[in-house]
Amino acid sequence: MATADLTVIGLGRSDPSASRYIAAIQRKLAAQDRVKHVLHAMGTSLEGETSDILALVGELHAVPFELGLPRVYTVLKLDERRDKAQTLEDKVASVQRALAEG
Repeated sequence: MATADLTVIGLGRSDPSASRYIAAIQRKLAAQDRVKHVLHAMGTSLEGETSDILALVGELHAVPFELGLPRVYTVLKLDERRDKAQTLEDKVASVQRALAEG
């Protein structure tokens, strides 16, 4: 099981807003069932098998090109643990427990 943080930035837009491109990426994510995804203010959290995440990131990287942009910059942070299963929720809960302990 792996978790990841993904940001896809389409460059060459005439409008500074990226919402249209982010929405298209979110639609593509919603149309698949291999990788869990959670949109947040600065990107999207992903959870699934490493091979599925990497394949999906390739598909998502292509979305701004498909919408006519000339350049795409993608940032992927990938965290894979093989010693235990760990979900996105597990990672947040671990920090929350540490905060509660003081």
